[in-house]
Parts: sequence; structure tokens; C-alpha cells
Amino acid sequence: MENNKNCCGGCRGGDVSLTKEELDFLLRFRSLPFLPFGAKAAGLDPVFYDGCEKISETLTWLMLKGLISLDYDIPLKNYDYAEYSVYPVHGSMALTARGQAALDAYEIQGVSE
Repeated sequence: MENNKNCCGGCRGGDVSLTKEELDFLLRFRSLPFLPFGAKAAGLDPVFYDGCEKISETLTWLMLKGLISLDYDIPLKNYDYAEYSVYPVHGSMALTARGQAALDAYEIQGVSE
């Protein structure tokens, strides 16, 4: 985009460096547009259960890299948050435009070390 005039405030160019865990998590969004999470309070460490595994640091880094959004005040409708019952905050996450671009690049180019 010429001088980034049409760029929304959240888009950033350049390569994104991802850990294996971050890439594996991003790939979940190929089949599900939204995923649930829990937290002890809004803005605190998000928790995602994958079986019995908790993924918190991975979500935080993906959010800081601008690849996913974490909505602490928007729980998924009709989702059973029973496994998150110890967490008073039930939220949802989704890919950002930058996250979708990263997935598209992965689909086209693969992974480089």
C-alpha cells in the first residue's frame, strides 16, 4: 500500500518469527474461526485447554505479535465452558488480518528456519 494510507492501525509488514508451538496453535484457525479461553481476570494470562494441556504463554505471544485477538468480554455462544469453570472470565479468540496473512504465507511458502 502506498505510504500505508489505507492500512488499518493493526497491520504491520515484515516477516514474523514463530515458535513451533505458536505455528501449531495458529494452524487450529484453519478449521475453526473462533476458539474459547478462560482467564482469572480481564487482561490477565489467557488459558486454553487442549485435552489436559494449558496453553497460556503461546496465546500471549501470538497476541503480542498481532496474530490473534483475545476478547475477554465476548464468550462463544453455545459453548460449554465447563472445563474453564475455575476461571471467572470466559472469552473468545480469533485471527487478526495479520494472523490470516501469516497462515496464508505458511500455506503458500511453508516454513523457513
